[in-house]
Amino acid sequence: MKQSATKWVLGHKVTPCDVTGDYDFVLGETPAKVQGPPPHSHAQYNETFLITEGEMEFMINGDIKTYKAGDFIDLPPNTVHTFNNSSDAVCKWVNIHSPKGFRSFFETLGVPIEEADSQMKSVAEDKIKLVIETAANYDMLLKL
Repeated sequence: MKQSATKWVLGHKVTPCDVTGDYDFVLGETPAKVQGPPPHSHAQYNETFLITEGEMEFMINGDIKTYKAGDFIDLPPNTVHTFNNSSDAVCKWVNIHSPKGFRSFFETLGVPIEEADSQMKSVAEDKIKLVIETAANYDMLLKL
């Protein structure tokens, strides 16, 4: 599996992977005490998460639950969700969007890890504003 450039996206480290199928596959890492994206849904995408290390708190259609290593989260289209790592340890996860296309959100709005202060830049006010203004272009329908 070939990995693309790793970027910080809204405080989360993401590494898209090249795949041959009609889905996007991303390796993710969320540092301790990091918030997730604004609550949102996708009209066209099925989205799944597999927690591989640590734990992550998810809000799914208003219900909040903590998922731990080995847990799988399946989100059909039009499911309002967000997540955060409220623990004191890093959380690692796999994220899949199907059909293919959401990867461009990470690649376009992410900050390359090689840049100085890249994680902080990924949550700077101007970056958050850009995400809010352009989210719908990526079928990320914000529920602010």
